[in-house]
Amino acid sequence: MAGRQGSYQELLLAMVRTGILGYGGGPSVIPLIRYEAVTRYSWMEDDEFGEILALGNALPGPIAPKMAAYLGYHQKGVPGAITAVLAHIMPTSVAMVALLGLLYALRHSPVVAGMIAAVRPVIAVMLGQMTYEFAERAWKGLGKVFGIAFGILAFLLLSVLNIHPGIVVAVFLAYGTVHLSAVVKRNSSHADKKGASS
Repeated sequence: MAGRQGSYQELLLAMVRTGILGYGGGPSVIPLIRYEAVTRYSWMEDDEFGEILALGNALPGPIAPKMAAYLGYHQKGVPGAITAVLAHIMPTSVAMVALLGLLYALRHSPVVAGMIAAVRPVIAVMLGQMTYEFAERAWKGLGKVFGIAFGILAFLLLSVLNIHPGIVVAVFLAYGTVHLSAVVKRNSSHADKKGASS
């Protein structure tokens, strides 16, 4: 899947930005990483980002460093992966250590509580926008009925039956592989029939 080859400087800037501006854990950082990789630098298409996000969610560990490692590897191989992960985690790690005492002293401050409360709706909107865009792509690939049905099924598996997200993602990836193979075969048979008729 083609994309523009970036420089180490772009990789560093992108991962530092996502590390510093990301707030609220891994899922809230994903829209920022997607913006850097797909929109700002055009390193990959949305489809590839969605596939890597699904695969990353199926693997153990926090999602943001896994995505940073993939983007770095995608751009510059193993040195790029190391660079991207360090650029993503180091600024916030240093800041957390340096500001731990200050944050502990201000933990009951209404100003700090207000700042945190103001950031939460922004994260919700970013996650909602990314979810809508992925759902729109799923509707184009599967159709609206199957897209909505799979969304409801995923919600039931994750929230009602409490099945581990990695298992759910693996099941949907397996189905997606079968579905893609069927679509490719169908399209190639249609193309063969058109070629034979003409």
